[in-house]
Amino acid sequence: MEQAIAFRPAETVPSPDRANLGPATRLLFVGPAEAVPDYARAGVRLVAALAPSDAAAHIRAMIAVDIVWLADADAIDEPSLADIAAAVIERDCRLVCETGLAALDRVAAAIPPAVRAEWLVEADAADRLVALAAASPGAAFAVHDVARDEAMERIDRLQEEVARISRLLGDLAGQRGLAGGSGGLAMPPSDDPGRAVSLRSPGRDYAAAPRSFVPEDRATDRQRAKAVRRLLRQRRIREQYFPADLFADPAWDMLLDLYAARLERRPVSVSSLCIAAAVPATTALRWIKTMTDAGLFVREADPNDGRRIFIALADGAADAMTRYFEALEE
Repeated sequence: MEQAIAFRPAETVPSPDRANLGPATRLLFVGPAEAVPDYARAGVRLVAALAPSDAAAHIRAMIAVDIVWLADADAIDEPSLADIAAAVIERDCRLVCETGLAALDRVAAAIPPAVRAEWLVEADAADRLVALAAASPGAAFAVHDVARDEAMERIDRLQEEVARISRLLGDLAGQRGLAGGSGGLAMPPSDDPGRAVSLRSPGRDYAAAPRSFVPEDRATDRQRAKAVRRLLRQRRIREQYFPADLFADPAWDMLLDLYAARLERRPVSVSSLCIAAAVPATTALRWIKTMTDAGLFVREADPNDGRRIFIALADGAADAMTRYFEALEE
């Protein structure tokens, strides 16, 4: 089947950093051949470079594929994008999706939550390496410390920061915490002592459409929303006098923005939340994915526009934020 479809000759790139990982990750690139990045440091075997119209059929016909890379997702029409996403789910492989910020909401809505996706927006070489490391089967966790590069360190710092925030919110929520009564997020033990422990979403049911609100306590909510917005403005003003990355805390900025939006009864799109994070969009998307996997954020469909999704606080996270601000007011 695979041999019947024309594609670029496969090229295996040896990498001493990845020598202990076994066969190179098999990657299908969707986009022009000249746009294929240099994967020399990632130990990736490029099996094909295809046009979007041919991608879904090729994915289904391949003997094996680990990663599908969409180089210019915002230029792909919606039926083709949906078909590619369906093929990725069928083959149980991972997706790396590059898009522009202007088209982010449309593309994000077209990629179902079941797709294990890494997002890139105006990405640089380091961002691409991080995405490949995160998407490669087992790759992000098998590299020895002596061979770790900046990309691996960034992934570790991301996981550690989300774990810290999850523990803090769990403590604030108490028995009504994020794990549905345990007071925090469950972190299962790892069989491999060198493997980073990942956060898992608690078993909760969330409404697919934006939640409805009762009109009571609106005055309190409005006052608290103003206080949260004031705090966000103070954080942005601080960046006018100090380097922005000195106090970069995208997880907290996004929690504040989503909490204020919840109090204001307004939805928040993916692109809007990326802007609120005050970091590059690729970094913000990685945080959104991690926070969603941790059960802090939830995706909600826009009932008026199927080409857009909203991001909202999970009920446990919202309860923890309420308790946090109540504690500040005491």
